[in-house]
Amino acid sequence: MNVQSATVAMDTEAPGILLARIDRIPVWALPSLFSGIIGIGFLFTFYDIFDINVSFIQTCMQLVPGCTPHTSAQYIGLPVLLNLAGYVVGTLFFSPLADRAGRRDLLLITMVVTGIGSALTAVVDNYTWFVVARAITGIGIGADLAIVNTYIGEMAPRDGRARYTSMIFIFSALGGVLGIWLGLILTTPPMALPIGLPFAMAGEGFEYGWRLMYLVGGALALVGVLLRFQLPESPRWLISRGRYKEAAEVISEMESRAHAISPLPPVAEPVAPPPEAGQRMPFAAIFRNKVYRRRTLLLVAMWFSAYVTVYAFAAGFTTLLSALGYPPPEAGLITAMGTFGFVLCAIVAYAYGERMERKTWVPLAAAITLIGGVMVALGGAVFWVGVVGSMVVFFGFNVWVPIAYAWSAENYPTRARTTGFALVDGIGHLGGGVGLIFIAPLIPSLGVLGAMLLISGFLVLAAVIAQFGLATKDRLLDDISP
Repeated sequence: MNVQSATVAMDTEAPGILLARIDRIPVWALPSLFSGIIGIGFLFTFYDIFDINVSFIQTCMQLVPGCTPHTSAQYIGLPVLLNLAGYVVGTLFFSPLADRAGRRDLLLITMVVTGIGSALTAVVDNYTWFVVARAITGIGIGADLAIVNTYIGEMAPRDGRARYTSMIFIFSALGGVLGIWLGLILTTPPMALPIGLPFAMAGEGFEYGWRLMYLVGGALALVGVLLRFQLPESPRWLISRGRYKEAAEVISEMESRAHAISPLPPVAEPVAPPPEAGQRMPFAAIFRNKVYRRRTLLLVAMWFSAYVTVYAFAAGFTTLLSALGYPPPEAGLITAMGTFGFVLCAIVAYAYGERMERKTWVPLAAAITLIGGVMVALGGAVFWVGVVGSMVVFFGFNVWVPIAYAWSAENYPTRARTTGFALVDGIGHLGGGVGLIFIAPLIPSLGVLGAMLLISGFLVLAAVIAQFGLATKDRLLDDISP
């Protein structure tokens, strides 16, 4: 059976028909290898987000005169803040280019920038240059997050956007696990369990483990660049730019793969192309439209609040625990064990992400994070209680993220989708840096329970804000955001 048979007597390259052909595809219609290619990029991105967590204590002691494990929390805020400021710069510069010049080419550029930043971090010889290198890395990562999530949302079936974003997020979890565990092995001294790892490598004669961490990041970025050359351009973007023949070729390949799984339904009524598609600059398409302005303000507020919680745990959990008196190897091990909760949450989000409306996941995540934080606090000297609490924390503050990624991209039209995601996620990332700068000095006086409640409380605030957003589950992209 010809998968085009349902389109007889139609102009199969008309924009409305092309959009309808995309919307009828019920499965992920790219080769399985392409999922891995996108995933490798996300693996590196989250490796870089998490690699500072355990390794920063060693970095600080080498680059900052007088830095100790107990004072390192005073210095982690600035590199994290500048790294996240780089997110904003990168995402607001590169993402509009992705809306104007294409998703696929910009995915190559952002990974190159990220790899350069990671390699530079590995060779710096002072704290100032470390901060600068982290900022450069952030420029690439921020843009990459926006473009990848936009790309996935445009290629996934309408009832699977959260599911397939979560599928790629599994690679993110693996990157986080790799970043933290490699940091534990390379940058903490060997100690007997449960205080540390007996096979950890740091010590006299091996004090450059943190440099190896960033060299690994640069190598992962290189692999990501080489693999991404194989990705096709987003057909929705091609349609928005009037490149209908190229879009039809990509869609035909997707239809063939989908049809090999099960017969495709007939093409529905043509989808009306969005008004003024491809004419306005991406920022103008958002800020001149009161609907998209309101959505942007709400999502910025949600992400900004939530990222205070996310980055306090993702980038600073080991440092914060050390400030509370935990020996650094034990603090690192508690954090590293927590990453298994991260992996589990990605699997849960993939399996169940489409079961509930997007915004419902945020309060669920906030409640789980609070429970985990209280467990860490009440565990006290009981190591395994702290470990279980850490797993619950990592599960909680991550489980909503891929679903909110999909939700944020759905809130914007194709002509400005990457830019819209970049605005809310990029500016929102500043919450992570600001949170660490202001929270870290308070940790010793707050105590473990106070610190856990304060950090988790920002995700609770984000959950409240999210409830004012719109419902998008199972709806057509062009219906949600014309």
